[in-house]
Amino acid sequence: MDKSISQQLVEKTLREIEETKNPQSSSRAWTDPDGYKYLVPWSNAVLLRFFIRKFTESLPKSEYRRKSQVDDAARSVVRNIEEGYKRTTTSEYLQFIGYSQGSLEEVKGDVRELTEDKFLQSSPGSSLVGIGINLGELNKGLKENKGNYRKIKDFNYHPITLLYPPLNNVTAHDLTYEIFIELINKTDWLLRKLVESLENKLRISKIKV
Repeated sequence: MDKSISQQLVEKTLREIEETKNPQSSSRAWTDPDGYKYLVPWSNAVLLRFFIRKFTESLPKSEYRRKSQVDDAARSVVRNIEEGYKRTTTSEYLQFIGYSQGSLEEVKGDVRELTEDKFLQSSPGSSLVGIGINLGELNKGLKENKGNYRKIKDFNYHPITLLYPPLNNVTAHDLTYEIFIELINKTDWLLRKLVESLENKLRISKIKV
């Protein structure tokens, strides 16, 4: 005899209650609220936003709308990594990394258009190393500003130029199309690797169910 709709709903509810007692591995319980600072794509994104802001401040006032759009896109790359890290499930984390990738692609398009419109210079051969930027050292510097939530150590604000002094020497004129694309491509590659890792975790969790 077929079960009534009410019986099916009761059984479904009981199953859901039982599932909450045994959370799947796809759920996330981070132990460090600032853990995203260990992610190299995050520190790369912070640097990208810093460079974008430094460059857009040199744009003429007539380009205020473009300046706002580019600044917002660069900010979104960083914020979505941070917000995704704090989400409670791997699938949500993955979704926000996708948002970050989308914003990064938007910045890439903006950089291309700024170059085409003669606002941003192109200098073949220019690079991050050429202007004294070491991404590994940058990541190390930003992690040192990670507050210890168990032992309230240092939650004060520290500017990125203090955490990584070489940035004090970079001017808007130093920034080129090639430097932006190098940083964007490296960040994109790292985000894709993070996506692969999260997708693999989801596959494993489904197999275990």
